[in-house]
Amino acid sequence: MASVVERMNDALNRHDLDAFLDCFDPGYRSEQPAHPNRGFGGKEQVQKNWSAIFERFPDFEADLLRHASEGGTAWSEWCWRATGLNMAGVVLMGVEDDRMVWARLYMEPVEEDGEDIDEAVRDITGEGHQDTEEAEEASPT
Repeated sequence: MASVVERMNDALNRHDLDAFLDCFDPGYRSEQPAHPNRGFGGKEQVQKNWSAIFERFPDFEADLLRHASEGGTAWSEWCWRATGLNMAGVVLMGVEDDRMVWARLYMEPVEEDGEDIDEAVRDITGEGHQDTEEAEEASPT
């Protein structure tokens, strides 16, 4: 029998909202730790979200890169693509009775032309960024 992650992947690629929703427990809770205000509970919001995605992106495709399960926890790595959409990331989920009861999504838009690693580290550490007052004090003139 296919795992809930495999069933989700199949339903997503067939754009079968009913089969996708069948992967979720009625009391499902969703969290996005990098975006705390996006958390929600209930299958109704899942239906609302994915109805909008399937409508807006008729060529939506999900690529399940890897997945593993141990006990009641599943881990999955995804790429979601369509014209105008390119997201990648990881979803951790709690599974009971072969349905998802909670998930923590770490899905983000792919930045094709984003910062390289050196630029990203400089931004994170503030290296190379001086406030105006410091810059004026350091000026040789």
